[in-house]
Amino acid sequence: MAAPNPPPILSLELPSDTGRVLSLQSHTVQGYVGNKSAVFPLQLLGFDVDPINSVQFSNHTGYPTFKGQVLNGKQLWELIEGLEANNLLFYTHLLTGYIGSVSFLTAVLEVVDKLRSINPNLKYVCDPVMGDEGKLYVPPELVSVYREKVVPVASMLTPNHFEAEQLTGSRILSEQDGREACNILHAAGPSKVVITSMNVDGNLILIGSHQKEKGQTPEQFKIPIPKIPAYFTGTGDLTSALLLGWSNKYPDNLDKAAELTMSSVQALLARTLNDYKRAGYDPQSSSLEIRLIQSQDDIRNPEVKYKAERYS
Repeated sequence: MAAPNPPPILSLELPSDTGRVLSLQSHTVQGYVGNKSAVFPLQLLGFDVDPINSVQFSNHTGYPTFKGQVLNGKQLWELIEGLEANNLLFYTHLLTGYIGSVSFLTAVLEVVDKLRSINPNLKYVCDPVMGDEGKLYVPPELVSVYREKVVPVASMLTPNHFEAEQLTGSRILSEQDGREACNILHAAGPSKVVITSMNVDGNLILIGSHQKEKGQTPEQFKIPIPKIPAYFTGTGDLTSALLLGWSNKYPDNLDKAAELTMSSVQALLARTLNDYKRAGYDPQSSSLEIRLIQSQDDIRNPEVKYKAERYS
């Protein structure tokens, strides 16, 4: 007797208006970093999200101790093979965050090739997590792999100030330097670049740049960001996820996507700060866990309080 046909995969047969995201990031049992910070917001914005956890830790590494497991490149590829064997590898987006080794990053590049062989229009949103405030927290040899191999295949890059310097090999001391760094990155690959936090003359800004056609002058903008006297974990992962989500809805308006993203993030940070204070804790003394679930309305329907200023 012939085996019955398996039921169709509804996320492929009846795809959501938004898309299907493969999110390759870290996972913590408790708290919100990596996939824990990215999957839920994308689901709120209507995406089917399939997470692969590059690590599974009890909690983030800012605690006095943590335990858990690290996925290696071979194990990642086994998961991809399992999906492929069942024709489950059609994705509209790939999102990657913190990656700790060259071997794993090399496997991720193979995943990009594989996904694009199935959907040539796959958008790859890459948060090139390497360090912050002048310090690398990945092996130095990762930087050249990002620069030479990852940047050319990314659709959107979301580095912070330090990471943009690492990727371009140039110091960024002014807004003009930030815009120039975006131009260098466009020339190397991605059509969309968002430097998510730049410190210029003591002020924080986001700089966004969208090169709509190769060789064209990109449309560039900035969004001033208030400085909050506290350190939060998971905000970069959340920011990249929301930039993916909103720029999918507004593909030709990166400035609008960034306004919505920053408005959500800032509302969430304000709530987080306020809740720690309500609990009688001085929020300046260590890295704070974000109040993601309590901020779901701000993620789904942000009140836009942060406006983009276009550079002419």
